[in-house]
Amino acid sequence: MNSITEMFVTIAAGFVLVAVIALLVSKNSNTAGVIQATASGYGNILDVAISPVTGATTAPNLSYPGSGGIGQGGFSTGNFGTF
Repeated sequence: MNSITEMFVTIAAGFVLVAVIALLVSKNSNTAGVIQATASGYGNILDVAISPVTGATTAPNLSYPGSGGIGQGGFSTGNFGTF
């Protein structure tokens, strides 16, 4: 890679890093829920991957952490203003 391309890749990576940090520390983000959902998905993948070896047939957990209906920890529409 030449130096100009490296410079643009470094700048783009910096923008992505700043955006990720802003999302993690935002008051409106549900960071704990996202981490819990990711871990649950990873656990489901592991269960399915090892089931032929262990012989266990576990049903994947498809529930979203904290879900219980609209306005009770699930997805919300947020406050986007009027259009």
